[in-house]
Amino acid sequence: MALSAALAGTLALTACGAANEDTGGDGGAATTSESLSGDLVGAGASSQQAAMQGWQAGYSSVQPGVNLSYDPIGSGGGREQFLSGGTDFAGSDAALDEEELAQAKERCGASGVFELPNYIAPIAVVYNLEGVEELNLSPATLAGIFNQQITTWNDPAIAADNPDATLPDQAITPVNRSDESGTTENFTEYLAAAAGDAWSHEPSGDWPVPGGEAAQGTSGVVSAVGAGQGTIGYADLSQAGDLGVASIGVGDEFVAPSAAAAAAVVENSEPVAGRGEYDFAIELNRDTTGSGEYPIVLVSYHIGCIEYDDQETAALVRNFMGYVISKDGQQAAADSAGSAPISDGLREQAQRAVDAITAG
Repeated sequence: MALSAALAGTLALTACGAANEDTGGDGGAATTSESLSGDLVGAGASSQQAAMQGWQAGYSSVQPGVNLSYDPIGSGGGREQFLSGGTDFAGSDAALDEEELAQAKERCGASGVFELPNYIAPIAVVYNLEGVEELNLSPATLAGIFNQQITTWNDPAIAADNPDATLPDQAITPVNRSDESGTTENFTEYLAAAAGDAWSHEPSGDWPVPGGEAAQGTSGVVSAVGAGQGTIGYADLSQAGDLGVASIGVGDEFVAPSAAAAAAVVENSEPVAGRGEYDFAIELNRDTTGSGEYPIVLVSYHIGCIEYDDQETAALVRNFMGYVISKDGQQAAADSAGSAPISDGLREQAQRAVDAITAG
């Protein structure tokens, strides 16, 4: 579900309540008898916009006392603003790297940060090619396209993946993100893991291949692909709209992106080793061959401090995160964004971090 134009800029939300003091014990609707008020400021991943719309509708119905603003400036910008103290939390499609973790200690102190994988969604390979309603792409073929080694739609590699399709002799225009992006980092991480020699670039939030067409943000990529012909890009599935969506080769089958297929690969992945007590970053199993698993998945995190300077901010962050991880909060995001609700195991894990949020 795409957001309205009014949400293309800063996403302003009015929300309140739902503190983790009472989460119902089963991960259901978070409730509280305490009326909270104040300002809570977040910024980051544009991929979370549709989910934020769902969280707005559910969370604001509890108590209208907390003013929550979220600026979808992109994952890199969100992490930068949080680490510099400009926001209370960040949304990010990539976990903090080692350098950022060091900065987080300066921002948050010895108690460290929480990184909660609260939003799980497939990254769709979107395309606009007249007459081709279904498209299969193996990992090496996909890498060849975005590495600009496969340049026409009737290339033998694409034809081999699509023996029943009529492919035009038309130039391919790959579209990538122009801004530093967690979506790009997840996409290039997949290519590096699954495409073998067809992709020689290191995973990065900055697009590594020169040339091609670039666009700002998720909405920019979707718009550029839709406005062109023979175009192909990558974007959160929730914002694919009417564009074609490719199925990706996994083992002996081609798997279409879906919430269930994204959840399946996350369940088959391991936590990143050596992180803090409440840092739940995931090492995704990008080169899976498991049936029904879709490996180009975006796990978008909420990042914040375990210990804040003041009690109000701590209570508001704890409050909001308690709602987000609840079953109602996850269902609100799923209804709005097509995301995969987190598992009970991930919810219980995240609840430990939420319960630990305090003021120094």
